[in-house]
Amino acid sequence: MKKATSISVTIALMILLFSYYNIMHRDNTNFDEDSTFIYINSSDSIVSILDTINQKIKYPKTFLRAAKRMDYTENIKSGRFKVNKGAGNKEIINSLKFNNTSLTVTFNNQERIQDLVGTVSRQILADSISLLNAFLEKSFLEDNGFDDLNSMSMYIPNSYNIYWNTSPEDFRDRMLEEYNKFWNQDRSEKAKSLGLTRLEVISLASIVQIESRKIDERPRVAGLYINRLRDNMRLQADPTVIYTIKEYYKNFDTIIRRVLYRDLKLDSEFNTYKIKGLPPGPITMSDISAIDAVLNYEKHNYLYMVANPYNRGYHLFASDLSEHNRNRKVYIRWINSRGIYR
Repeated sequence: MKKATSISVTIALMILLFSYYNIMHRDNTNFDEDSTFIYINSSDSIVSILDTINQKIKYPKTFLRAAKRMDYTENIKSGRFKVNKGAGNKEIINSLKFNNTSLTVTFNNQERIQDLVGTVSRQILADSISLLNAFLEKSFLEDNGFDDLNSMSMYIPNSYNIYWNTSPEDFRDRMLEEYNKFWNQDRSEKAKSLGLTRLEVISLASIVQIESRKIDERPRVAGLYINRLRDNMRLQADPTVIYTIKEYYKNFDTIIRRVLYRDLKLDSEFNTYKIKGLPPGPITMSDISAIDAVLNYEKHNYLYMVANPYNRGYHLFASDLSEHNRNRKVYIRWINSRGIYR
């Protein structure tokens, strides 16, 4: 009798152990890769989580039982969680509870702050409207020396490790930290020696960036504009006119390949044919090479330039107006021969 009881207990124990193993430790992954990521929103319930991961696990019922046993159903956290192939429910749930994993957020070549928030919102949980509100929050801008027109100056194009569920305000604050890191002692001293603020350097860099796509030419272009600033000349930079046209007609999708005389007369704080000095903010996101081109500008006597039709992407430079007019005729003949009128 005792022997039969002992066998019964052993069998019962084995059943319990098997049940525990089946619920907690049995492989419950259903993907071919070495790992996958599960994205959970702060508003998700255990039901919506099951809908999200249904294609990535084999046994939803055992996952739900394990989740209840481990008190996960009442302690759901948002984030991007890595799950390894072969993981059982216990390992999966521990990952969902404790292993929020960062991702790489990358942005560059953004023309306006609206473009930037769209790019960022496609990479993290926050939507573009909440990001835009955070980026343009008046008190934040004022406290940190920015305004609506130069707010994009704070965002240095690069790749950053960010948590997927980072709030708009935390993302913005992180970008401010990166901006201040970027402006180290060396860059700050070079800006001061130029007689320019950080924001002015970035505004000029945005012009240099669009004016020349050739990184090796940018220090020369920057030197030209610095010469014009020092001689109290208007910058007369065509990229600022193109930005003005887009702003004036509220169409930033248009492609403008030729600036006309009538365009030079458009009233705008950004039109450097009308204003003296630098525009009040960047006309595009300045990349690091353009900013450093300004800070390490080439010293020369050039005051004028025009696109070089025979060395695409580069420019013909001149120190005086007569030389510039000769270069300009070369360019106009070329552009007319191509039938480019806008």
